[in-house]
Amino acid sequence: MDRLLFLLATGLARGAIFALFALSLVLIWRAARIVNFAQGAMALVATYAAFAVTGLTGSYWAGLAAGLIAGAALGLGVERGIMRFAPHSSPLSGVIVAIGLVMVLQSLLGILFGAQYVPMRAPFDDSPIIVGGVPLLSPYDLFVLAVALVVMGALALLFTRTSLGLQLRASAFAPEVSRVLGVRVDRMVTVGWMLSAAVAALAAMLLVPTELGLNPHATDMLFVYAFAVAVVGGLDSPVGALLGGLVVGVAMTLVTGYLGATVAPIGVLVLLVGVLLVRPGGIFSLREARSA
Repeated sequence: MDRLLFLLATGLARGAIFALFALSLVLIWRAARIVNFAQGAMALVATYAAFAVTGLTGSYWAGLAAGLIAGAALGLGVERGIMRFAPHSSPLSGVIVAIGLVMVLQSLLGILFGAQYVPMRAPFDDSPIIVGGVPLLSPYDLFVLAVALVVMGALALLFTRTSLGLQLRASAFAPEVSRVLGVRVDRMVTVGWMLSAAVAALAAMLLVPTELGLNPHATDMLFVYAFAVAVVGGLDSPVGALLGGLVVGVAMTLVTGYLGATVAPIGVLVLLVGVLLVRPGGIFSLREARSA
């Protein structure tokens, strides 16, 4: 029972990171109808920026802020400089461009920083807190959960309580009508890319300190799991990203704890295939998908 409680608590923290990254994929899908396969590589570039600033200043918080700014700036640059000029005649055009961007970014990171893993320190202790003789969440896990909840709450308020959020939603679901009403749809798409890239960067910066460290491929598995989460929950559903992330995080941790780390990816694949067979649009997908 003690082991089960520990795995459940750890899985919630890991699931919160998956949920954040999956939410970034949902944001870009809703804004531009693109599955951005370069999201992991872009987030990793922002994480390297955060690592560099932390090393220069000695402040984790300065590095975190720099990473978020770098992520948003990269999202702006990719949308304005690359994706806007990708052919829109085929849905595969954006996918192919994104995969090419992954290769370029990972190659550049390997050239500049090398292929070795570089440790990245967490701002809080990652040793589990003992409650009644049972190890539970560590201070860093609590920090991750708090950050994830705050970010998700802030995004919910943005999209439901602000004029900018209303314009973002209108541009995503009815771009032509929004243009007629005076909404600058192209600008809203750019804002969507910036938000998405910043959230993905945050998820990567929260995950890397708990893994082996920084490496040009450090976010590869994060993208794979988060993509599975987004598909399972529904690419149009922020709620699906949240709940799917928590479910997959807990399930992966339980499978890893009881059956071994090599079985966890198979479990995620089985879940993904099962959902696609029963409900291809995702568990929380909209009943009617928009065509724009």
